[in-house]
Amino acid sequence: MTDDPPPADPPDAADPDPLTFTDPVVPGAVNLRDVGGLPAGATTTRYGVLFRSGNLARLGGKGEKALAALGLRRIIDLRADDEVARDPSRVARLDVVTQRVPLFLGSVDSFFRDDVSLEEMYRLIIDDSADAVVAVVRGILADQPVLVHCTAGKDRTGVTVALTLAAAGVDIDAVVADYARTEGLLPARRNRYVVALLRSVHPRAVNVEDLVARSPAPVMQALLEDIAERFGSAEEYLRSHGLTGDEITELRRVLLRDEV
Repeated sequence: MTDDPPPADPPDAADPDPLTFTDPVVPGAVNLRDVGGLPAGATTTRYGVLFRSGNLARLGGKGEKALAALGLRRIIDLRADDEVARDPSRVARLDVVTQRVPLFLGSVDSFFRDDVSLEEMYRLIIDDSADAVVAVVRGILADQPVLVHCTAGKDRTGVTVALTLAAAGVDIDAVVADYARTEGLLPARRNRYVVALLRSVHPRAVNVEDLVARSPAPVMQALLEDIAERFGSAEEYLRSHGLTGDEITELRRVLLRDEV
């Protein structure tokens, strides 16, 4: 395949696993990025504070060293128990707190079995996992730099990071654009493999490709508009589920640069 990544240099031997990639910053990671530099009124988000990514199960020696170089103090893993058991993160040698916050009440497979849309999935997160979303925000406040991740870094990570950024005062257009970036960062090789695998199990499902590989801006825009309509704002959504005003103030202090 023309888009296969080049073999990794020793000691990371070439791996035929279609889910292994060569990230330019952290080899073996996928969809990893710093959310610094996003506009927030008269200021921007800080670099080196909040990172987001897909899973960390395929880091080689170089990937572990590169991840350690980010200086992370906390990793927030949004995956369910079965996902963690199947693909444990390769971070044991890092001096970092790992916080588990499973974000789905049901199994991941149930979303494919029930053929839900992205819109339906995100509404379920907002309605059924609000306590977990608040726990993620509190984890971000507890230690920095912090990395939030799930399996692909697209849906669970996308929703929680979007809510966090919006509550901190990041411009909504920038929150939506950050979410939408994921679609261009998920390697085509990975997408083809996962879509084919899931279609073999759920041949009649129509939302497989969206669930695996898409992060359309209109979906996140609609989610944030729905939250604004029902709660007033992302900030008020978090407040209504237990986050305090002092925590919102601290979130802004942590994530945003001082205005000049």
